[in-house]
Amino acid sequence: MAQAVQNYVKGRKTVKYMCLGYLDEKKFEAMTEAERNTFMDACFGYDDVLRAKGHFLSGEGLESARTATTVRLKNGKPFVTDGPFIETKEQLGGVFILEAKDLDEAIQLISHHPGIAAAGFEIRPIADMSAALQASEKRRRLAAKP
Repeated sequence: MAQAVQNYVKGRKTVKYMCLGYLDEKKFEAMTEAERNTFMDACFGYDDVLRAKGHFLSGEGLESARTATTVRLKNGKPFVTDGPFIETKEQLGGVFILEAKDLDEAIQLISHHPGIAAAGFEIRPIADMSAALQASEKRRRLAAKP
């Protein structure tokens, strides 16, 4: 298993974490426009706080799960299904990359994000795949030689 990506920010060791934000789309769609705006403004405001402190590296919201396409292998061939793979009450609503000194700090930071009220966040360390990539590139170069 690859190790988590470790960096040094302002002289301290940090780890990058992928934060997967979930929401109940039906509940979100049932909000009034004013409620949605208040919620989104609070989320974006906290993202700005994280960004100003050097923790927020990037992030994106996702379109509705109804727009998802799932691709997997079936009988050795790609098989495409419209919609999410699993029907659940909560769907993945967005992702962002957070930088923190450790999981405890990442939990502390995300626990203040207003998006936690929508259904919560899953936090995972981002794997450092650079060694695996370099080894793969070397194998592919050697395989390509006549």
